Amino acid sequence: MVMSSEVTPTPATKPPNRVGALGPDVPRIVPRRHLGRWLTAAVALLLFAMVLNSVVRNRAFQWDVVGRYFTTAAVLEGLLLSLWLTAVVMVLGFLLGTLLAVMRLSANAVLRTLSWGYVWIFRSTPLLVQLLFWFNIGALYPTLGLGIPFGPQFITVKTVNLLGPTLTAVIGLTLHESAYAAEVVRGGILSVDSGQTEAAQALGLSRRRTLRRIVVPQAMRSIVPTAGNMLIGTLKGTSIVSVLAVHDLLYSVQLIYNQTYQVIPLLMVATLWYIAVTTVLSAGQFYVERYYARGNSRALPPTPLQRLRGHLTAVRHRLSAATAADARPAIGGDR
Repeated sequence: MVMSSEVTPTPATKPPNRVGALGPDVPRIVPRRHLGRWLTAAVALLLFAMVLNSVVRNRAFQWDVVGRYFTTAAVLEGLLLSLWLTAVVMVLGFLLGTLLAVMRLSANAVLRTLSWGYVWIFRSTPLLVQLLFWFNIGALYPTLGLGIPFGPQFITVKTVNLLGPTLTAVIGLTLHESAYAAEVVRGGILSVDSGQTEAAQALGLSRRRTLRRIVVPQAMRSIVPTAGNMLIGTLKGTSIVSVLAVHDLLYSVQLIYNQTYQVIPLLMVATLWYIAVTTVLSAGQFYVERYYARGNSRALPPTPLQRLRGHLTAVRHRLSAATAADARPAIGGDR
């Protein structure tokens, strides 16, 4: 018996097309349809369209008057003063609040008690009450002097001449915001793992340098979001200084509508400016949070432009997949 060593070659087969490999009889995978989600979105869009239509087409808003006073000199000057008050109060408030937070975390019992008492008093008192109290501080202390404690005074000035409405607003807002800033900074410092401080102490770093170079940079991830909300709240809170006759944005439009009796349009002017400035501050807060999130996660949160590009890419891929799926039976139908 002779066995042949030759192997009979098998005819080469053409690799199947990827699109038509499954054939026309294989069912396609269809994504689940979220009818409840689409229904909820449709109802929300309908309600939004109804509200928008009622606002735009309501003649009582007098949008022509809003456009006329939107960029007047009095309104812009009030807006600038509101922005100035916000910046000054936030800077001074966080400087004082950081000092209070360090005192609260100190090993000195006296400093801890004083810091706790300050925060307790100013967080327990309404802001309007504090502003009115500082505005009438001259009734308690008619004169203020500088000199030796419990001794002679070298400089004396009347309180009424020293504290005007704007300075009173700065003092009242700063003392109020510093109490909240102290708790924000203290919470951010306590959010840092204690192992970081122990490692710094093992390296021989001083307490001040450890706080400045190690603890505070890591605590900023917790401080920045709350500080951003405080900034926006302070901007809106400056409107309360109108009770002291400070010419902020709200008081400026009040002076105008007291003369023209166009209350609603002028209030809409102030509202639109507050919305515009708050939107800018919110966008800045997002990028600041994104900056301090670099060491916390491997991938930074996407920006709004990156999210839009991602959504457009996903829609393009879905359209391409749907087109390929519709062409699948026609390509794989012939065998």
